[in-house]
Amino acid sequence: MADVLREAGTLLALFALWQVVGHLSLMGTDHALERAEWIHRTEGEFGLPDEVSWQRTVVGHPWLVRGANYYYATMHFGVMLVVLLWLFLRHRARYAWVRTTVVATTAVCLLIQFVPVAPPRMLPGNGFVDLAEQYGQSVYGSAVAGVVADQLSAMPSVHVAWCVIVAVAVVSVARGPWRWLVVLHPLVTVWVVVVTANHFWADGLVAVAILLTVYLVQAAVSGWRQKEDAVLAVAEESGERERSAVRQG
Repeated sequence: MADVLREAGTLLALFALWQVVGHLSLMGTDHALERAEWIHRTEGEFGLPDEVSWQRTVVGHPWLVRGANYYYATMHFGVMLVVLLWLFLRHRARYAWVRTTVVATTAVCLLIQFVPVAPPRMLPGNGFVDLAEQYGQSVYGSAVAGVVADQLSAMPSVHVAWCVIVAVAVVSVARGPWRWLVVLHPLVTVWVVVVTANHFWADGLVAVAILLTVYLVQAAVSGWRQKEDAVLAVAEESGERERSAVRQG
């Protein structure tokens, strides 16, 4: 029980830090909007699909819009909690790796978010629409359970980072063909954050790049530890042989 409470406290502290950093990053909407404008313009120069065109495909379908808004507001945190709980209870040996990935990736994202960047929905002049606000489903501007989500921490997308972590964890730990269904979670999440105009493609791409870097660092550290353990094992074995030879002598 103590282990469960400790891990729950770690995740809650991480979530609280996410909210605090979001508010500390509010250095002025002018620059945040300018950065968002630059991202949108640069994506076009690189030939990425315009998020506006993706959003327009759902505008005329209220049920789809409501579903996308709900998914954006709840599923990133809800699915992550379920997967971490599953790992903690059923695959404890793999839990620490995934938890460290979540903490490290989120921490790097938070550091970048000290530089405020507005989401696409705050650029109506570019053709974007704040669908969550239109349908009364916005998680921004009002407190939810005492927490007010920040609006200028769009870069990078923690939503995208977390959904990819979940998919990689389930695919690598679970067995059976059904585990591949979890790949739908990041696909749906990316679609949702784009059509709701909460993130640019670039927000997700940077988040994935951060996650890949965290995976590489973890693999390197794990390799170093394995080498150190092997060296220590050889040293202990050698020392035991010497002590045995001395006793026999």
